[in-house]
Formats: sequence, C-alpha cells, structure tokens
Amino acid sequence: MTMIVLLFFVPILVAILLALNVLLAVHRPDTEKVTPYECGFNPVYGQVRAPFSVAYYLVGILFLIFDLEIAVLFPLGVTLYQVTTYGFWVATLFLILLAVGFVYELGKGALKFTDHRSSINRTPIEA
Repeated sequence: MTMIVLLFFVPILVAILLALNVLLAVHRPDTEKVTPYECGFNPVYGQVRAPFSVAYYLVGILFLIFDLEIAVLFPLGVTLYQVTTYGFWVATLFLILLAVGFVYELGKGALKFTDHRSSINRTPIEA
C-alpha cells in the first residue's frame, strides 16, 4: 500500500500543486529580479567578469569534506557500544588520515586567505 502511495499519489499531488502555483501565484518581475548577477555583487567597478578568489572554493570544499566526515562518523557514535575494536580502529584511522590531510593543507598555506581585491584598479565611490 505504501509503494502505491509513493508511486501514484505523490507525483499527482506534486503536479496539482505546481499547476496551482503557476495559475495562482503573483508574477511581478522588477529590475532587481531579472538582473543576471545572482552572486550579489554589483558591477560598479570596471570589468563585470572580475575573477573570484579561490578562497571561496576552498571554503566550500573544506565544508563538504568535514560535513561528509560528520555523516560518516554519526553512525559510529550512535552504535558506539556495539562496534567492535575493529570498527573503533577503522574510525581512528579515518580521523588520523583526515587530520594528516588538514595539517598538510595548513603546511601548504592553502588556508591562508588574503584579500587581493585591493590590487584591482578602481575608482572610489563618492558619498
């Protein structure tokens, strides 16, 4: 019975809700909504396609790695009393490898974020 609900009722419900949204929702785009700059930066200073700093991507990648680490270690924490010594040492090895990778990143200077935006030639905004 549950599979019938999942396979038939849910797609029908989704289609009905989407149709209601298209028919009943207010659609009033303004100039801010239709601008192509979704990153939040206004193209005030010179070139529009200024390069982004790699620091944004590094922070995203590090967040992803440590978020996945928590997802891997959560089942271990839940079943800590049922895990054998083998499971404990596998988790310890995982944490050691993660720590070695983090120390390697620190040693390479990948986590030293500097602001290079001041080197871009731009005119100051007069208030």
